[in-house]
Amino acid sequence: MAENQKENLEESQEVEIGKEENHKDMVPKQDYEELDDRYKRILAEFENFKKRSSKERDSLYNSILSDVVEVILPVVDNLENAAKVETQDEEYKKGVELVLKQFKDVLTAKGVEEIKTVGETFDPELHEAVSTIQDDSFGEKEIAEEYRKGYKIGSRVIRHSMVVVAN
Repeated sequence: MAENQKENLEESQEVEIGKEENHKDMVPKQDYEELDDRYKRILAEFENFKKRSSKERDSLYNSILSDVVEVILPVVDNLENAAKVETQDEEYKKGVELVLKQFKDVLTAKGVEEIKTVGETFDPELHEAVSTIQDDSFGEKEIAEEYRKGYKIGSRVIRHSMVVVAN
């Protein structure tokens, strides 16, 4: 009886294997190609979605970072002004300079950089002209003085530099 069950089991396995092979033959080639094409398109769409999502995430991060930095910049300006003031207490001045350096280091670590001004050519995308002067020692549209520093993250301007432009 056990041998009979064993033979029946082997026969049923052979039949199942045979059935699997028949399933492959049952799908018409045209349908298989359509399904394969559809699979490839969906896979490509998914890859594009992942890339687009990554770009959007980076853009959102930079937008939020620039909003936060924009709020902090007046504090940095005030610390720079405090560091320039003459004082009798040198230790106090060193403390202010250390805090200013720490702020600038944090900004640099986050990819924030100062916009170059004095001696550079005026660029309306980076600079805001608050006045002009006539001075032959400067070239045409050369920045003569900076009133307020500007900052950017990559190519995105957080705050334009306020400058005086010559000629």
